[in-house]
Amino acid sequence: MKSSFHNRNIGKIGENIACDYLIKNGYKIICRNYRNRFGEIDIIASFKNEVVFVEVKTRNSLRYGLPVEAVNTQKEKHITNACKLYVLKNHIKNIRFDIIEVYLFSNEYKINQIKNVFF
Repeated sequence: MKSSFHNRNIGKIGENIACDYLIKNGYKIICRNYRNRFGEIDIIASFKNEVVFVEVKTRNSLRYGLPVEAVNTQKEKHITNACKLYVLKNHIKNIRFDIIEVYLFSNEYKINQIKNVFF
């Protein structure tokens, strides 16, 4: 129980950092933690003429690998299916899928945005 709570807190901190990063880089946050019957999307943002679906992965240790490695085929399927429904309901044409890795250190963090990760 304690580990699950800790992981959720780290994930929430990472999502907050990712949102701040996106806003500072000219993105507009449309929605956070969008859910439908197919899955969840951490952040939906707009940038120029695109809607960007963002999966945020946060780590405070590399013991379990790089954050991007946690987005496996099954996770990708859930994200893309959740996005399809959002796109259909909102009549969106230009989309992109990004992953933002957040590395938490003692009193600082590092961000890595990986654009166009899958279709």
